[in-house]
Amino acid sequence: MPDNDNLTNQNIKNNPKIMKAWAYYDWANSVYSLVITSTIFPIYYSILTTATEKSEYVAETGQWIKVPVRHMITLFGKQYQPDAIYGYSLTISFLIVVLLSPILSSLADTIGNKKSFLQFFCYLGATSCMGLAMFTGMQNVFLGLLFSITASVGFWGSLVFYNSFLPDIATPDKQDALSAKGYVYGYLGSVVLVVICLVLIQVFAKTPEEAKMYTRISFLLTGAWWFGFAQYTFKHLPQFGNVKDQLPKDLVLLNYKNIFKKHEEQGGFWEVLKDNIDFYIDIARQSFRELFKVGRSLFADRNLKFFLSSFFFYSVGMQTIFLMATLFGKSEINLKQDKLILTLLIIQIEAIFGALFFSWLSRKIGNKNVISIAIILWIVACLSAYYLNKENPNVEYQFFGIAGIIGLVMGGLQAMSRSTYSKLLPEDSMDNTTFFSFYDVLEKLAIILGTFIFATMIEKYHNMRFAALSMSIFFFAGLVLIRFLKVKMVKEK
Repeated sequence: MPDNDNLTNQNIKNNPKIMKAWAYYDWANSVYSLVITSTIFPIYYSILTTATEKSEYVAETGQWIKVPVRHMITLFGKQYQPDAIYGYSLTISFLIVVLLSPILSSLADTIGNKKSFLQFFCYLGATSCMGLAMFTGMQNVFLGLLFSITASVGFWGSLVFYNSFLPDIATPDKQDALSAKGYVYGYLGSVVLVVICLVLIQVFAKTPEEAKMYTRISFLLTGAWWFGFAQYTFKHLPQFGNVKDQLPKDLVLLNYKNIFKKHEEQGGFWEVLKDNIDFYIDIARQSFRELFKVGRSLFADRNLKFFLSSFFFYSVGMQTIFLMATLFGKSEINLKQDKLILTLLIIQIEAIFGALFFSWLSRKIGNKNVISIAIILWIVACLSAYYLNKENPNVEYQFFGIAGIIGLVMGGLQAMSRSTYSKLLPEDSMDNTTFFSFYDVLEKLAIILGTFIFATMIEKYHNMRFAALSMSIFFFAGLVLIRFLKVKMVKEK
């Protein structure tokens, strides 16, 4: 057994090696967020679902512009815009996470193997990223969407357990800085890999077909990066949970080594399997009861009630725009691939400074005010996106300006949200996985609502401008609610 598994609770708190290992998982998994969610995969998906480009004359400018003509995707006898289908696929992935995370977090708290669940979802996400390399065209578009869904489940599922370690390993005065450090690691790591992928696609590729081949290699590299660098986290992060005595006879469904035992002392394999199934069914029932119970207890606290309500509303906008931004730039204003990726890279680099800046600013003016400022800037970004017009010769510069605003607040609002919630929770609680499961379920419900509204607006209006405008309403609701929060400023020791 590794030494860190025997660490006492005192040795776990504020242990530099453990905190570094925790933050390092952001370095490992954030490549999914940038390569698959934000840049290369959405552009690749847009290219493969585009049939041709037609020229349209703009009388106001006297110029011809290129407008993409997309392949329609037939599903259940009805044709859909490919961007809408992509949005709906994200909705499905988050619905799966919402259904699974309460059960899995309850299991983690019961069995005490929080790290094992983190590993499982990490490996699911990493292998799914590699599976995207098999997506080659419209003939297997649903295969690409399937791996996109399972990669999303792996990424977001792992965050349930990853985030829940924060109050376990750091005291409140350290949590803002550690949360921001994780995001900084993530932005740095993802930028490094995207630069490598861009060199392959833009420099080594001589033809469009070679560019597609190197893009698929990029998906393989993303999975390998996530899988490989996560091993540092898994080596040093302790198993942390409330291990209970009454467990079924050998966990055959969670420990593959036990599957190959005969279990003669416990009545045979099938008897053990039956006990396991009964145990897991009972855990599933209890987990949703516990989730509602935790929700009631959290919302009974005045600060948590207003924070979580605000968090839900601004997450609808923040996470949806983050997921759909690349397709917006590609489909709405037909921004060239190299400019789009460069813009998103700059956003990531800017987000590093944004996360650090907001962490510093929170010590000066408090988390509530920092979150409020970030939400206001998100509202400005949404309203500006609505007024974008691809016929305007300056539309690219307007898009770059919006991207600059998003880059500044993206990392800051995410880091401050995670650490603010962590500060509001009871200290030294053994239910942190369940508390963060509720936090993550709430976030995923927000994303389900947001991506569904966004995709439906695309189908209705055949553009994303109205969809972006609708997100500003949710940000405004979040801004109003966060102002009711009353938190004391915690100075770092």
